[in-house]
Order: sequence, then C-alpha cells, then structure tokens
Amino acid sequence: RRAGEIAALRDSLQSHDVGWLQTESARLRELVRRGRAAESDINQSLALVSEAARRQMGLTPHREQIMGALALTTGCIAEMATGEGKTLAAALAATIAGWRGRGAHVITVNDYLAQRDAETMRPLYEFCGVSVGFVVGTSAEAERRSAYQADVTYGTNKEIAADFLRDRLRMGARGVGSSLGRDLMEGIAGSASSSGRTPVQRGLACAIVDEADSVLIDEAVTPLIIAGPGAQTEAPEIYIRIAALVGELQAGQDYSRDRARREVRLTRSGRERVLDLLKEEQLAWGGNRRKEELVVQALTAREHYALGTHYVIQDGRVVIVDEFTGRLMPDRTWRDGMHQAIEAKEGLSLRPDTGTLASISFQRFFRLYGHLSGMTGTAREASGELWRTYGLPVVRVSTHRPVARREEPDRIFASAKAKWSAIIDETVRLHKARRPVLIGTRSVDASDRLGAELTERGVRPAILSATRHAEEAAIVVRAGAPGAVTVATNMAGRGTDIKLGEGMVEAGGLAVLASERHESRRIDRQLVGRSGRQGDPGSAQALVSLEDELVVRYAPNCAAALRSVSRGEIRGPVKSLLARLVFRLAERRASAAARRMRASVLRSDDWLDDSLGFVGQSL
Repeated sequence: RRAGEIAALRDSLQSHDVGWLQTESARLRELVRRGRAAESDINQSLALVSEAARRQMGLTPHREQIMGALALTTGCIAEMATGEGKTLAAALAATIAGWRGRGAHVITVNDYLAQRDAETMRPLYEFCGVSVGFVVGTSAEAERRSAYQADVTYGTNKEIAADFLRDRLRMGARGVGSSLGRDLMEGIAGSASSSGRTPVQRGLACAIVDEADSVLIDEAVTPLIIAGPGAQTEAPEIYIRIAALVGELQAGQDYSRDRARREVRLTRSGRERVLDLLKEEQLAWGGNRRKEELVVQALTAREHYALGTHYVIQDGRVVIVDEFTGRLMPDRTWRDGMHQAIEAKEGLSLRPDTGTLASISFQRFFRLYGHLSGMTGTAREASGELWRTYGLPVVRVSTHRPVARREEPDRIFASAKAKWSAIIDETVRLHKARRPVLIGTRSVDASDRLGAELTERGVRPAILSATRHAEEAAIVVRAGAPGAVTVATNMAGRGTDIKLGEGMVEAGGLAVLASERHESRRIDRQLVGRSGRQGDPGSAQALVSLEDELVVRYAPNCAAALRSVSRGEIRGPVKSLLARLVFRLAERRASAAARRMRASVLRSDDWLDDSLGFVGQSL
C-alpha cells in the first residue's frame, strides 16, 4: 500500500522543475536530520528520491524496488530476487539515512561492487544533497577518512569492521587509564591528529547490508582479527618434520576421523607411536602434550583441508578460498599454527606466526549499529535466526514480473563418475540446442576437471573460479550468449546478474545445472536464482551423487548403505525415495551444526557485553 502511494506521489512530481525538487529535497532533509519526519514525510522523501533517480539516471524505481527501500528504511531484511534492482533500492534507503547526518554504511560483497555502486549512484546522491564515498582494500588512510566523512560510505564488511578495530587500537594507545570520551573530543577538535589517535570512522549509526544472509549468518562466527608480529612459539622446522611424520600414520589404526566436525583424534597406539617418533624433538613449550597437538593439527590439515577446495597456491603462498562465495581471501590466514601446518604439507616456505592485537566476530560487530537492515535473495530459511540474533524481521518482496523459471527434480546417482558423465551429456545436449548453460561446482579442482572433459567433447566452456577472478566481468557478460557454457564455483552464486543474449528468451533461457548440494539450501537457491531473472524463462536442476561431500560428511552410514544396494543403477539415476531422504537428512544435520556454532559464539558475545563494561573501550 505504501509503495503504491509513493509511486503515485512520484508521478505527481514529474511536472515540477529541478529547482523546486532541490528546494523540496532540502526541506525534507532538514526534517529527517532533526528526527521530525512523520510517515507521510518519509513517503514524500522516497517519492522525491525516486523522481530524482528517473531524471538523473534514467531509472524509474518500480513498486517492488520501493517496497525494498521501505523495508530497509524501517529496519528489516528485504528478500528480493535476482535482477530485481537491489542496488537502486539500497540507494533510495541510503539517501534517507544519509540525510540524518550521522553516516550510513552500505555493505557490499566485494571491493569491485563497493566502488562500482558508489560511482554509479553518485549522480542521484549529489542531486539529493548527499555526499558519497567508498572504501576498498587499497584505500590509503587519508582516503578512508574522507570516505567515512561522507553521508553514505560503501565498503565490504571486512574493510569496515577492520577500520573499526584499528580505531579501537588507536584510541587505546594512551593506556588503560585513558578516557575514551576525552580522546574522542580531542579527535573532533583536531588536537589528537598529530599523535595519530584521531578515529577514521565517525561511528556506527546505520548499516544496509547487501547479501545479508551471507554476511549476518554464514560469516557470523568468522572472527575478524587485526594481527601483528607475534612470538614464534615453534621453529618452522618442527612443522616440516611433523608434516613428514604424519605420512607414516595409518587412519583407523593410529587416528580416527570425524568428517562432519573436521576433527582428528589419536588412538592410544597412535599417541604412543607419535611420542616414540618425536622423543628427540625439543619444542618451545608443552612437552608431550604439545607434540600430540602439533601432530593432530598436521593430520587435520592433511585429512580435512584440500588443495583446490579450501585453498589454492599462488606465488608460493597458501591463499584461503571462501567456502561460501568461492572467492580468494589473500589477506586472511588460519590461526594457531594451522596455516603453517598446511604450508608444511604443501612443501612451501613457512610464513612467521602472528599475534592477535584485536578481534571481533561479525555477529557482534553488526549488533553495534544503531540501525541495521539488509537485502538478499535468500532470507526466508534464516528468518528465525535473523530475528533472534539481530531483531530483524524478514519481508518478502514479490517479483516485478512472474517467475517463469522451471525447476526440475534432483537426479541422484550412486557414484560421482556417473554423475559427472550425466552432467557432461546434459551440457552437450543443451549446447547443441544453443541454450546458455551455467554449471555450479564446489571447488576449483572440480571446475578445472569438468572444463577439460567438456573440451574433449567439443564444448569450450568458460571457467569462473577463485583462480580466474580477474576474468569474472568478461565471463559473466558472455554467460547468457547463445550456446555459452560457463563452469563456476560459488562465485557465480551471489551478486552475479547474467543477462540473456539475443534470441535466448525464445530458446528457453539460461539452464542452471548444480553438481552438488551445499550445507545451506540458501546457497543452492542463490545458484538457481541466476536463471529466470525479471520474468525471463529458464531452468534449473541438480545432478548429485551418493559420494558427494555433503552426504559423506553428514550422513556417511546411510549413503554407504544406499551405494551398496544401488550397484545395479551405477550408470543411471538412483530411483529411490530413500536417496532423496538421505540428502535432506544431511542438509538438516549440516544446518543444525552451523546453527549450534553460531549460538555458541552468540553466547560468548553476550557474555562479553554483559560482563565487561569497558569492552567497548578496549576490544
């Protein structure tokens, strides 16, 4: 109802000239800044900003985009499908937030989008009297200060949270007995600038989070850490020695594996053998217990961290791959010696260990904002957790046009070999029909292997993975062309808008093939959402196997039993209701394990807030 009223108000403004619009914008801005804007004033404000978007950018927000902007303005999570124009909806809401004069942060999923969206929406913001800036990984301190002084600042959750922690370190530089209030007043007055204590940010007043379920749920327990030179607890040689030693240990005899928890436990005989093999080694601390810990760590690195899935090697360094987005994270390292254990496993030179100067979980960081809202295409599965953790209700915004995508039932195979063969056959069939195809994989290695096999069948796919991120924009532009085949990791699941080429609507649109199910159904839905954008036709289907990581980790016994009775169907799909139930069981177990981990971190965060009154001053 409100969106319809705002759209009608917007249409009534078309007869006014630019001067009147800017005068009215200044009047509404003052009302919002002083906190005196009623609901009717907010409606008028969004109508005016919508008309400004039409005049300055040639973009007329449709009713669903206005609904999304209203949800963001009132502190909700807006679930908007792919291609529905979330960038413009966020800009409408950010303009109102910018008018409040306290700063608004628009959180994007990567540096490219932060810069692109800020520059794209700049004409709209400037027309409405709102300054805009952006923060990326390469921004110098002076550029960051300038960006945060703007009314609206674009940046990733990692960059903005890291600047918050750096400010905490700056403000604590005067010692335990310093006054945070006095430091802030000196910073405002400029008297602290020479000593380097002036904060870069000006507070956490408002945040609008893009891909909110990924940032607020999937990455919630990820600790952001500011690290510095730390004491080297162990010599690098011990990691190399132990990496060689664990090759002599036998699974089942010397240690047991828990794939679901990614844990390794030494057996009694395994402990005795480890201590015997390392009896001559002298560690920095801990004696026999420390030796066992280092061996367990090396076994965990070997058994549960795979090259091409969890990390890649670039320029002689281990670079982590984000499991949720499929993107590289070159500035991150695993903690407590795990990074060194993986480097030793791969035979690389070891980087020195670092110490923690400051840390905060994203879950705790975003709860510090006075006004929090977000948008994503997949929020309904996490609606209960978003409410319990952040107090954010989920508003489902209808699509601007009816969804014409066709979703086929899953095809389940007994073996991974049969699954990949079926994927290749289906891709070749669709390619001959000149339909564009997007194939989702879970790892860099799987993408490369599938790409090589498709090439042998006469199909030349584009590979989009963490190791080819520089080519992302060019690959996405071509992904909707006639006969295009794109093999992609999770990089193609969020923030990727694939537009169909000429004649592809009549051909049936983009066909999405998923090669595995993820621990979270939301990630699967993100991949499916690449097809059928804005009413376009399309199709989606998952081709999975009983050897996939999801069922092997979370339902190993059930999957093994089904594989043993499905040998007769080894070349074709397993036609069994039990097979579908195994996948549902694995998904439920994976989701429950992730929820328990987030709940544990939330309890820890709440304890810090309740028990340490000085925590905001000295994180």
